Amino acid sequence: MRQIILADNQNITSFGIRYLLSQAGFDNEVLDAHDKRNLLDLLQADSDVLVVLDYTLFDFETVNELIVLNTRFEKTDWILFSDELNDDFWVNLLYNTNSFGVVLKNNSTDEIQTAIREALKGRRYICNYVSNILLDISKRNGENKRNENKLTITEQEILREIALGKTTKEIANQRFVSSHTIMTHRKNIFRKINVNNIHEATKYAMRAGIVDMAEYYI
Repeated sequence: MRQIILADNQNITSFGIRYLLSQAGFDNEVLDAHDKRNLLDLLQADSDVLVVLDYTLFDFETVNELIVLNTRFEKTDWILFSDELNDDFWVNLLYNTNSFGVVLKNNSTDEIQTAIREALKGRRYICNYVSNILLDISKRNGENKRNENKLTITEQEILREIALGKTTKEIANQRFVSSHTIMTHRKNIFRKINVNNIHEATKYAMRAGIVDMAEYYI
């Protein structure tokens, strides 16, 4: 049976995981990683392991570090065992890796044990709560795409200019129309895509591909 590395700084969590492992018949020694450097040393010695990681208590700065680890240690499977994180974190991690499973600390014992069993077999398990979050995000993205199709070509062009920071007057001068006409287009655009301000409109434009993110950050 594969080795398990427990990367968690809470004693109560550590004891709980060990208990669940013993209940599941896991009798190998569980290794402890006390910080990121210690974890990397253990993975370099043997990467064909399962890591149970509490991201919120460990010394990782961004989700990108986890994505890099997934690429660097291809044989390693992971269970992210943490408190609730934000939606962007789940999307970035789970859509850009294939070895991270997820259970939350308030999940049932059955779900946590299932996640461990599946991960030891090299299969990813995502708890119901996070799965539902991903489904909701996918649904919202689909609705955004349908809303985008409702925008006319002119409205998409004006939304792009708004997202790139141009003022109503600048857009009007560029199109040789009045500022009132651009304001009318803007109201119609905001109503169709269900946003209330430029910040929300800009986020929508980037998600929908109307504005290229690289172009936006130039």
